[in-house]
Amino acid sequence: ASNMTDRLAALRSLAFYGSEAQRGDALSEFYDNWQHEALDVNQWFQVQAMIGEVDALERVAQLGLHPDFDIRNPNKVRALVGAFANNNPVNFHRIDGAGYRFLADRIEELNELNPQVASRLVTPITKWRNYLGRGDLMREQLQRLAALPNLSRDVYEVVTKSLGAG
Repeated sequence: ASNMTDRLAALRSLAFYGSEAQRGDALSEFYDNWQHEALDVNQWFQVQAMIGEVDALERVAQLGLHPDFDIRNPNKVRALVGAFANNNPVNFHRIDGAGYRFLADRIEELNELNPQVASRLVTPITKWRNYLGRGDLMREQLQRLAALPNLSRDVYEVVTKSLGAG
């Protein structure tokens, strides 16, 4: 490809539809070539967060430990955590509720570091009333967040509004 748009389209195609070997090679090559560009690394995180394979949550958790991921950087958080919660519905809405717990854990962590980003990340679980069979698991995480002793005003507003609405 001669431009980043085409490179990302090819990367997404291989990441989503290629074999495991093709995916691994493409992701490694992309990172090796673009690790010096923060925006491209964000795209690299985002693509991986959206891969719909069974191990998606584990992959996202591991990427959260990557040297280029910084929980204090809002763009990194949106690229990894936000992309997973908003663009990987099969894995975010796992039957065991692990996707919701993962998101609530990141929100709890961000509550003190960056309450504005934390409050925006709450959105996917505020729609708990729309999910039969999963809504209770989402509501549990909202209740857990609401019970935090040091809950920021930003997160408090979103969480309590969702719990009290309707």
